[in-house]
Amino acid sequence: MFSKINMIIKNWLASGEVPPEKVESVYKLFRIRAIAGMFLAYMGYYITRNSFTLSTPYLKEYLHLSVSEIGFLSSCLLLSYGLFAAVMGALADKFNVKYFIAFGLAMSCVMNILMGFSSAVWMFVGLLVLNGVFQGMGRAPAYITMANWYPKVERGRVAAVWNISHNIGGGVVAPIVALGIFLVGTSAWPIASYIFPAIAGGVLVCLTLLIGKDVPAKEGLPTLDKMYSTELSAETQFKENAKPPNEMNPWQIFIHYIVPNGNIWILAMLDIFVYIVRFGTFSWLPLYLLHVKGFSKAEMSVAFLVFEWAAIPSTLLTGYVSDKLFKGYRMPPAIIAAIVMAAGLYTYWISTSIVTITIAAAVVGCMIYIPQFAVNVQSMEVVPTFAVGAGTALRGISAYLFGAMGGTAVIGFVVDRYGWDAGFGVLLFGVAGILIFSILAHFGVKKLYKKHDLLLCKQQAQAEELR
Repeated sequence: MFSKINMIIKNWLASGEVPPEKVESVYKLFRIRAIAGMFLAYMGYYITRNSFTLSTPYLKEYLHLSVSEIGFLSSCLLLSYGLFAAVMGALADKFNVKYFIAFGLAMSCVMNILMGFSSAVWMFVGLLVLNGVFQGMGRAPAYITMANWYPKVERGRVAAVWNISHNIGGGVVAPIVALGIFLVGTSAWPIASYIFPAIAGGVLVCLTLLIGKDVPAKEGLPTLDKMYSTELSAETQFKENAKPPNEMNPWQIFIHYIVPNGNIWILAMLDIFVYIVRFGTFSWLPLYLLHVKGFSKAEMSVAFLVFEWAAIPSTLLTGYVSDKLFKGYRMPPAIIAAIVMAAGLYTYWISTSIVTITIAAAVVGCMIYIPQFAVNVQSMEVVPTFAVGAGTALRGISAYLFGAMGGTAVIGFVVDRYGWDAGFGVLLFGVAGILIFSILAHFGVKKLYKKHDLLLCKQQAQAEELR
């Protein structure tokens, strides 16, 4: 089968277009390769980003940094990431997404290598800012890929599979660093913490370039709405263009299709609260468990990995449930998750048992990625396919400028002055925000889907008249 497809591809390369009788088979192969490339690349992004988070106990011990100073360093990465995710998201709509995401990962690996040879705080500040710039190239290509290759009826399951890439990447950092410590020793912790993850990221860059694909139109294939009759073209679904999208620059697309879109603004607000809770729990987990709960470094590493990997089954189940049980509505699981998350967070806060705390961390990790997943998928469904990167830009800058900063720098400031109890108050406030905006997002998209169904019926009626 694959030899025949390879022959088809060779013939197509000469003409630039897949023969009509072979479109379906090539399309199915290429869309698997496209999402596989994004999966591998995004794993690498989280390996080269979370390497810093796992190094914070060593920074505190060897560089004698305070909680506020570590929070400031974390916020440097997150702030630059949020700002440049907006720029990169808008640019990604105009570039080959495979090369775009691979280049960003390669440069993030370089930043990690340089951190491995750094010792001054100002050097970490500069390198973390630069790492955030290149990390900003990771999100939009994945959303663009899913929005252009997979129809709405499959998107929940596909997005769920892709979404676990950052759980795997984020969770596998601990074993990678542990292997590094075993091989080079604790005294060489910068090499174990930064260079070993960079090597893993470099391998994933090569695999992404080998496997990945760009959007269908640039691979000689029909667009999604032509492959699946149930998909409305973006122009019809939202509004008529003043001029074709390929003549619009990223800024014009952003102004024309994102700024007036109330649904994407609601999702941006939801993202802010998701990131307050996610980063407020995740970023401080190593220090909190070591210095407040009395965990050993080995026990902390287990809890860190469990926090990330607990989200894998819940995300996969959410993708299936939102497609099948809730008929494409993404927010009902997020609403349920917010309620369960509050209970898990409270238990994580008050318990003194290592086992109970680890389980509670798993519950929070399991639940926090459900609304994040819901936002990721729904954001692809409330904007045109050619504006997915621009929509990601808005969400990225709001989530990281306000959400991640709130979960790192603000909580670090609050904890230093008022203690960990006040920090948990901020986290529970974030959970309340998740619940409120999940409900608003659900009602917003119900109204949009009703309009979608009416337009689809109108298109089908017009097609019947032409026959």
